[in-house]
Amino acid sequence: MTDIEDGTEESNLYLGVEIGGTKHQIVLGDKNGNVLCIEKGKVVLEEGAQGILRWMADHIPAMIEKAPSFGGAVRAIGVGFGGIIETATGRSVASVQVKGWKDFMLKSWFEETFRLPAVVLNDTVAGGYGEYICGAGKGSKSFFYTNIGSGIGGVFIRNGEIYDGNGYGASYLGHTYVPDMIEGTSFKQRKVEELCSGWYIDQRLRSPGYVPKESLIMELCGGKREDISSLMLENAAKAGDAFALSEVRKIAEAYGTGLANLLALLSPERIAVGGGVGKMGDLLLDPVRECVDRLAFVSVKGRYTIVSSVLNDQVVPVGAILYAARENK
Repeated sequence: MTDIEDGTEESNLYLGVEIGGTKHQIVLGDKNGNVLCIEKGKVVLEEGAQGILRWMADHIPAMIEKAPSFGGAVRAIGVGFGGIIETATGRSVASVQVKGWKDFMLKSWFEETFRLPAVVLNDTVAGGYGEYICGAGKGSKSFFYTNIGSGIGGVFIRNGEIYDGNGYGASYLGHTYVPDMIEGTSFKQRKVEELCSGWYIDQRLRSPGYVPKESLIMELCGGKREDISSLMLENAAKAGDAFALSEVRKIAEAYGTGLANLLALLSPERIAVGGGVGKMGDLLLDPVRECVDRLAFVSVKGRYTIVSSVLNDQVVPVGAILYAARENK
């Protein structure tokens, strides 16, 4: 019998699935998180959860069929979901960005549809587990991962174990409150996500009159405010545009304040930042580090590092693969 036929550990492959607010992915990989094949798609918000499920049902069977060409067979599916998950059941409680996920038995749907064991995690939790095992968190004992994408999440991992709070996830950094750094008043509190996430940055920049006419951003968008994006903000800041640099600094202050609070509560030795906005790298992280260092409680000063994600766009499906392999050996 071949390894594929007898089901030895060496023949086991896994699917990592990302269900996000703007994109979804299916990745075929091995137990070590090595990526073998990828299929990507874009979320159509008007179609909601049902549109995403149809896309999964259309594309996952073909990915499963590809496994033998990579020397194995799919053993299980790991899912990183962009919303709140009831850990014990794999039920999606809600999604902040996409309609139709309330009280949906996501784990059961994957298992019944594809006849394979499935594990379901919040997408940031999956990403954090991936970074902890084979990315920026490798070698750390206490690790916090956070993404700045369409939303902002977080996960705290200590000695390889994910802190899950009361069974519905924990460490939701984006839903903690800080002073409104954008309006510049300490008398109004806003969620970190409402100040720093990609969706809210885009919304703010597209507001009439928010971006000055002389800003390079207006040139990059061709004068069409509805086309402005956080990527244009990044490119303008890199070119030295004064407004863009000021806006990045405001985002960094809000985000850094949230991280300083996190450090006071959990004291991780390493923090990794991923997500689309996180791809700004040191352009954003340098002022974040300055803010955190200024606000950090004495117990953590000099005892933490803030770094960029290593796994980048593949962080969620790779983490989902690694967790599925851990739970289905």
